[in-house]
Amino acid sequence: MMMLLFLVILSTTFLGGSAANQPQSKSTATNRFGTVVFPVTGNVYPGGYYHVTLNIGHPPKPYFLDIDTGSDLTWLQCDAPCTKCTPAPHTLYKPRKNLVTCKDPMCAAFHSPAKPQCQTPMSNVTTRLAFGCGYNQELPDSIRPPYTDGILGLGNGKSSIVSQLHDLGLIQNVVGHCLSGKGGGFLFFGDDLIPSSGIVWTPMIHNSVEKHHSSGPAELLYGGQAIATLSTVKKDLNRKQLKDANEDRSLPVCWKGTKPFKSIHDVKNYFKTIVLNFMNAKNIQLQLPPEAYLVVTDNGTVCLGILNGGDIGLGNFNIIGDISLQDKMVIYDNEKQQIGWFPANCDRLPKS
Repeated sequence: MMMLLFLVILSTTFLGGSAANQPQSKSTATNRFGTVVFPVTGNVYPGGYYHVTLNIGHPPKPYFLDIDTGSDLTWLQCDAPCTKCTPAPHTLYKPRKNLVTCKDPMCAAFHSPAKPQCQTPMSNVTTRLAFGCGYNQELPDSIRPPYTDGILGLGNGKSSIVSQLHDLGLIQNVVGHCLSGKGGGFLFFGDDLIPSSGIVWTPMIHNSVEKHHSSGPAELLYGGQAIATLSTVKKDLNRKQLKDANEDRSLPVCWKGTKPFKSIHDVKNYFKTIVLNFMNAKNIQLQLPPEAYLVVTDNGTVCLGILNGGDIGLGNFNIIGDISLQDKMVIYDNEKQQIGWFPANCDRLPKS
């Protein structure tokens, strides 16, 4: 991907004011005295992604950004001009002469194969937030990009939007989300929504190269027994008349029964609870019942919702996806270097 790095203006909902004075709508973020709350749209399946709406530019215009806690860079598809862009819901963002200078620390903060080009300074604005401008994307035929205008990078590096807002003194360096099992939910920046008790916390492992949030090593238990490979699960399922299936291209590990499954209730009794036993925290576990790691597809197959990091270039890392985080408030506290979660009602925005 070819990328330019620009300074852009975001909607002034970041800059203060009571949520009671802000309109409540699907396309408007609300400011909660140091915490910004965004309505989230999307689902695990069949959409496969969640997005928020940000008002960007001057005058501000809405753009849909795919939520990604595994990357730092926030970027839009741009008419810079665009060489090759994917279909998007809004007109391409048209940058002005506001590229980040090569001497700016923000330019040096990026560690990515898509190295940004940083050239001329921009004129003075109230809030300086750096975004990438993508204008030449090359994607494999097997990847279907989300129908959004770009990516909202929520990693823990210096170039993420959360870090930039923290450096401006607007929020604590905390980001969290609450994804509903019915679809939708909300995303927040800042720490006002964090309760004083009832949260399970595990230390965050800092990696200076990769900017994703990591809880470190965890022992995987299936039915109370430690397992190291997927073959153990497959062997157990084969005894229960479930066979490997490859009808769904987007989910690599799937099974089928003697007849198509209609819902997770048809199949969850075949599977056992998965427990992640975190090695860096004493007695801290994440319980994942079958409905928290399985997806029933339109083809009537059941697929595993946990990805092997080695298949997507992350080595020994495994990815806990949004299916496992539904109906929980998940908090990435970069101030205290810890990740927390607790059961929550994600169907409604927090009250002002």
